[in-house]
Amino acid sequence: MSVVSGVLLAGLALPVAGGIGLTAKDTAESFDNIPDDFKTPPLTQATQIFDAKGGLIAKVYERDRTVLTADQMSPLMRHAQVDIEDARFYEHGAVDLKGVLRALSKNAESGTTSQGASTLTQQYVKNVNVEKAGDDKGAVQEAQRKTLGRKIQELKVAIKLDEELSKDQILTNYLNITFYGNGAYGVEAASQRYFSKSNKDLTVAEAATLAGLVQNPSSYDPKLHPQAAQKRRDTVIDKMLENKHITADQAKEAKAAPLGLKYKDPQNGCITAKAGMGFFCDYVRHVVKQDPAFGKSAEERKKLWDTGGLNIYTTLDPDKQAAAQSAVSDNVRVTDSVSAAATMVEPGTGKILAMAQTRPYGLVTEKNQTVVNLNVDASMGGGNGFQPGSTFKPIVAAAALEAGLPATQEYKAPHEIEYPTMKTCEGTWKNEARPKTVVPNESAGEKGPYQLKMAMALSVNTYFVQMEQEIGLCAVKQMANKLGITTKASGKPLEEVPAMALGVEEMSPLTMANVYATFAAEGTHCNTIAINKITTVEGKDVPVPAGHCEKAFSETTAQALNTVLNGVTENKGTGAALHLEDDRQIAGKTGTSDHKKAAWFSGYTPQLATSVWLGGPAGGVEMRDITINGDYYPEVFGATGPGPIWKDAMNKALRGTPEQSLPMADIPDPVVKPDPSSTGTGTDSPTTTPSGPQH
Repeated sequence: MSVVSGVLLAGLALPVAGGIGLTAKDTAESFDNIPDDFKTPPLTQATQIFDAKGGLIAKVYERDRTVLTADQMSPLMRHAQVDIEDARFYEHGAVDLKGVLRALSKNAESGTTSQGASTLTQQYVKNVNVEKAGDDKGAVQEAQRKTLGRKIQELKVAIKLDEELSKDQILTNYLNITFYGNGAYGVEAASQRYFSKSNKDLTVAEAATLAGLVQNPSSYDPKLHPQAAQKRRDTVIDKMLENKHITADQAKEAKAAPLGLKYKDPQNGCITAKAGMGFFCDYVRHVVKQDPAFGKSAEERKKLWDTGGLNIYTTLDPDKQAAAQSAVSDNVRVTDSVSAAATMVEPGTGKILAMAQTRPYGLVTEKNQTVVNLNVDASMGGGNGFQPGSTFKPIVAAAALEAGLPATQEYKAPHEIEYPTMKTCEGTWKNEARPKTVVPNESAGEKGPYQLKMAMALSVNTYFVQMEQEIGLCAVKQMANKLGITTKASGKPLEEVPAMALGVEEMSPLTMANVYATFAAEGTHCNTIAINKITTVEGKDVPVPAGHCEKAFSETTAQALNTVLNGVTENKGTGAALHLEDDRQIAGKTGTSDHKKAAWFSGYTPQLATSVWLGGPAGGVEMRDITINGDYYPEVFGATGPGPIWKDAMNKALRGTPEQSLPMADIPDPVVKPDPSSTGTGTDSPTTTPSGPQH
């Protein structure tokens, strides 16, 4: 029967098989080359990404589909689809010989091949082949080719399926895989697309409308062609009545009803995320596609993401996200020449709690939208990062304290010095430039001697270069590595150069936020994590990247750093204006890069670390004589640009939370020795603020 049916089927589309060179031998070989079994691939479904409180961030998919079981589907939908597509589905096998003969007769009478006789099972096989082809256009075209060989192949698989699966299961599979137009695959997505309801809740008229779409989703599109769609719907209703699946009264009522569309546009991808969460959504996508926890190879991880059907529960705190987003949006306009980005990390866990930036996630450049996540490294969807400036100095201090230097370490720290010779991990760095490269402090009056606490508060460049010389560049690099900085944001290796202490190597806000989270966690560094849990739509757990924490430095060092960085936010520090509204204890550091192209403030409390960057998205805007959010700045520093953003974000994020104290060290202030040669403002004193601008 299989062979005869295959030849008959060929006759529907190819009246003269011999005309294309096919013989009985070709047909037999086609059978021999077809696999004995046919495995249905996992159907691509939508993945849902949730925040830490269960709110939906976004729905992402290659194909919008939600797979249902038979009992989750409307019986009306099942009847309607069978009645219009293959009314004898439950009576015949994989091939409907009566249908074949009827189609042959009709086609002979009309002289065309206008009527086919593919059963629902055969249509399902064809749909599976298209599904397996994925985004490969050539494979899709091959799966849809109307050739005798293709027909015979589909026929054999259909016969095999009819032997192994029940009719109900074949129908369920068919209703889950079939395309209903407007990006909707399967009956659940179609029900939601056209009627904004679950498939099990459809009326007779609604089920008939969807069933009628399958033959030609474009021609019967109820949005574009409502009259054609209604006529097709009524044909389906007549078939349902003819097959006694509805009563005459039900049919009359259904045909009298309007189409009643409640159409919902496809909501796909991170671009649909609310509250500025699109960038974090995109970051999650990169995590799944890159972390070995989700597959050994890039191909395996891509397949997992593309197949979908995942519920991803993330670390993003919606309240803290709202705090961060409002802070960057309220202080910098989308139309400004500069942008701001802020990341929040939980100390002691590495959980990413917020990720916000001024410019919205999107592809419309005329609206200042971007898909470049300025909070993260290039490999995770970001740019090449930005010079963190003096926010890198605490890393030098941590390396020095771990090397045994006291928290009262003093250096002459003149206004200006030549970069000295320094040891590296592999040898020695020498200042061989001619003339030699010089590093100055921010203002002429800024000169030592200084101890660590005041040098950090005033952000004295020459102090940290001298400290770096004493401990060596290798110690600084190794401390950076322990704090999670293994490369620049671009992925290029860190360079062991003296200017490292001044933050010339580009970093991302996420990287810096996690460094300061380590300070807040008393030296415990944790890898950043974005995902708490993943389950499949069937409820099975998917392994996620495990959090990993280890000591980067001692608690003694941490307490000294807390004290030193708390001093930055006290009355003599560059961040003195950044006290929070409840006056809780904070610690942090300002930073400004060369030519004022980037400004930073990174700071923390025991329960929250936040890093804020401000600058040109491409790094090319010098923030001098500039207007930001309607306010004019002669020049921008860490305390005046990103500092207020940090303060706003932290005030909102911490409002109503318990106040916690930072473990501190007792670091005595130095004895002030007046300099008889000092004149004017007396900026030589280590306890006075320099006359120049803060930085």
